[in-house]
Amino acid sequence: MTPLDAKRPLQLNHQGQLQHFLSLDGLPRELLTEILDTADSFLEVGARAVKKVPLLRGKTVCNVFFENSTRTRTTFELAAQRLSADVITLNVSTSSTSKGETLFDTLRNLEAMAADMFVVRHGDSGAAHFIAEHVCPQVAIINGGDGRHAHPTQGMLDMLTIRRHKGDFKTGLTLRCMRISRKTSANTHFEEWWFKTFYNNYGIRGFFSNIDVPRV
Repeated sequence: MTPLDAKRPLQLNHQGQLQHFLSLDGLPRELLTEILDTADSFLEVGARAVKKVPLLRGKTVCNVFFENSTRTRTTFELAAQRLSADVITLNVSTSSTSKGETLFDTLRNLEAMAADMFVVRHGDSGAAHFIAEHVCPQVAIINGGDGRHAHPTQGMLDMLTIRRHKGDFKTGLTLRCMRISRKTSANTHFEEWWFKTFYNNYGIRGFFSNIDVPRV
């Protein structure tokens, strides 16, 4: 399975709006800034006594995890619940695929649940693109990490954090990525596209530094 070219309009609908969120690569600056502005407007929800808004009321979000990732799974669950969505979380790695079911078979079974959105975590690069290509039109796909390819929501979170601390992105800003060598999710390919997105859209340069941390 190989990742598809994110620059083709798979991620966008005919109006140029985001249909699937599979990769940062190829998305225009205006759309990235719109996502950041929208996320920024929801930060205050977490400080409320009642941490809910009705944006996704009546919608069903299905977290489909073909590999374990506690932090990513719980983050998506909490976010969907705070937007008032109904949330279903499936650990596919311990159920259907362990019995020989293919990714395509799993997709068709999930579609029968009439979910509005799938958050997909998979160990194979391109898995989220494959699902987005074959899913029914009314279902949106969010890539929660696909092997060594992409993790767009993590990239957007990093961008939001940097913007909140450094203000609006300005040409000349330099970022340094501290890569911890023992961390299994360290993703060179993702980091390269992450910096490419920053540079192409905002003129920001980035560098890598490796840190060796012994296992405890």
